[in-house]
Amino acid sequence: MVDATSTSAVGEGPGMSISLGAVRHGSTTDAVTNALREAILDGRLPPSSWLREDELSKQLNVSRTPVREALRRLTDEQLTVREAHRGTVVAPMGIDDVLAVYMVRESLEGMAARMATRRRPAGLVEELTGIHHDMERAAETRDIATLVRLNLEFHRAMRAASGNPYLARFLVQVENAVRRFGVSTFEDESRTDALLDEHRAIIQAVVAGDADLAETRAAEHVRAARDTRIHAILGE
Repeated sequence: MVDATSTSAVGEGPGMSISLGAVRHGSTTDAVTNALREAILDGRLPPSSWLREDELSKQLNVSRTPVREALRRLTDEQLTVREAHRGTVVAPMGIDDVLAVYMVRESLEGMAARMATRRRPAGLVEELTGIHHDMERAAETRDIATLVRLNLEFHRAMRAASGNPYLARFLVQVENAVRRFGVSTFEDESRTDALLDEHRAIIQAVVAGDADLAETRAAEHVRAARDTRIHAILGE
């Protein structure tokens, strides 16, 4: 559920803990950025939460310098907003943001499907089919977490197969925005069944080498996801 009203500060309330993990990969700044990004994307840092440098540095056991740089990076990614003389806050999300993201996503996912179908690199069909079969098994047991993960893998495979690094970069930003929307559309069992049908249709278009159809099916898939998301937000 999209919440644009929260005003809590980091470290307050349950579920707000952030950790760099047992192993750090790359620089401290990279580790802090990744930790905060994931906390924002998975909802541990909800929209409109204040991010205090001193609190974050204590919680992550690092100096304020990498925290300050991480917040700057996240502002560049539009995940946070810097407010003059007040500090940094997790960017709020409203229904207008949802509509704007899905409008862009529809075009970009369609483009990725078109380009992936035209290129159809070796192993793409097998990869998509394997992910799809795994999703079918997860759907049978209503394993929502696995469905969410596999759905991301499906779309990542398509954008990687497009062979366009700029398109892939934009789609990563879109994926991050979608992950912030809260409760998964997989909570609706009927949507899960429809999504599997939509993925199957995309795969069939790729197998047929029909780039126009793949683009159409991918765009239809995103529109269906958008409609489900809007209904959930509005409580319909």
